[in-house]
Amino acid sequence: MRIFVCIKEVPDTTDVKIDSETGTLIRAGVPSILNPFDMSALEEALQLKDKNPSVKVTVICMGPPQTEKNLRETLAMGADDVYLLTDREFAGADTWATSYTISTAIKYLGGADIIFAGKQAIDGDTAQTGPGIAEWLDIPQITFVRKVCEVKDGKIVAERSRDFGYDLVEAELPVLVTIIKGEKTPRLPSLRGMLKAKRTEIKKLNADDIKVKKENIGLNGSPTRVHRIFTPPKRAEGEKYEGEFSELAEKCAEIIKSLNIV
Repeated sequence: MRIFVCIKEVPDTTDVKIDSETGTLIRAGVPSILNPFDMSALEEALQLKDKNPSVKVTVICMGPPQTEKNLRETLAMGADDVYLLTDREFAGADTWATSYTISTAIKYLGGADIIFAGKQAIDGDTAQTGPGIAEWLDIPQITFVRKVCEVKDGKIVAERSRDFGYDLVEAELPVLVTIIKGEKTPRLPSLRGMLKAKRTEIKKLNADDIKVKKENIGLNGSPTRVHRIFTPPKRAEGEKYEGEFSELAEKCAEIIKSLNIV
């Protein structure tokens, strides 16, 4: 069984800055990490590998060349190999173009039985790329999964999180699954894993390698644009009142009247 895990490198900050001309993130001078939701997805894949050593876990990421440094962490955790899709032509891609590029690369690499992705990236928070990959590949998808219960006889059973409780969902393979940050904490790299990560090649693929349609990639192939993004201002500290119920009710009434909203 072959499992792909989609990983994204994201800015390690809440103070994001946007290029006013392109509407894309300015990453220069900003420290980066691997998206926490994607790391939970990797942990889910590695636990399936723990149960069945014949499972092969492949990490795939689209990003600039320097992403290679952080991606070695996935090898140290137990991934078998890593592919980095890196090409200036990929730059500025929205979720539509990104999901097209990654899905094309997965097909180029021979396809997968299960594709894992984090439910969303912490920089964009769109939760669109994973489902987009499933659409491009025309395969089933199970989103917001907190736990994979079983993979057997060409099917997967997973718990899909809801506001109250969860749904138990079954789907046939191949399938795409997006993972929330549930109870499973991503494992720490082992010493053996770190030594493996140092000597393992991270394979790089460009637009020509995976034979994408150039009109579907990068900024020019993206049908959406980000015109403005900002960090919300911090809220002022609230006021706390203590006392008997009748006193507090009267105080609340006074505050509401002072606001002239009734």
